[in-house]
Amino acid sequence: MESQEYKKSKEEHAIVLDHLPHGYHFDKRPIHKKTPITQAIGKEKFTLLELVPKKDVVLQLHDEIYIGEGKREKIHHISGKLGLEKLTGTARKEVEFVIKDIIKNNQQRFVDFFNNAQPLTTRMHQLELLPGLGKKHMWQIIDERKDKEFENFEDLKKRVKLMPDPEKVIFKRIISELGGKEKYRIFVEN
Repeated sequence: MESQEYKKSKEEHAIVLDHLPHGYHFDKRPIHKKTPITQAIGKEKFTLLELVPKKDVVLQLHDEIYIGEGKREKIHHISGKLGLEKLTGTARKEVEFVIKDIIKNNQQRFVDFFNNAQPLTTRMHQLELLPGLGKKHMWQIIDERKDKEFENFEDLKKRVKLMPDPEKVIFKRIISELGGKEKYRIFVEN
């Protein structure tokens, strides 16, 4: 039986980064034995996935697809997780656009991070994990959110002096986490 923790960590929806109707070009099997492949990124935990679509399903870039438990209309099964280095050239280009789009369309989720971020250790705070944010920004954010939580990115930029663009900061952190370069993960799940 699956634990609740494990169930919660699964992606429900993904965005198509690349669709290869005839499988990978380096697959040397005859064409009739090749499996169509879709590379996608999860909307919640930014998990890079290799998916096998159902027979005769053609997916387009940026299609949102259901990959959770139960009946899936377009996906036969999930082959597994991918590393950033395993993405096709097309998927690598698209991943940046898709991540920026997810951040823009889910602004409140990321603003909540600024409102709720906590210390990791006695010397390190979650806010300091974001590129371009140091102790000075961290203390300004903490002081400002005590008075009133941030409402959106504009509110954050207005109330915290010399605040780097929050969308870009979050984007850079997500890309860095996807590249496996970070000890602590904020947005990307292993």
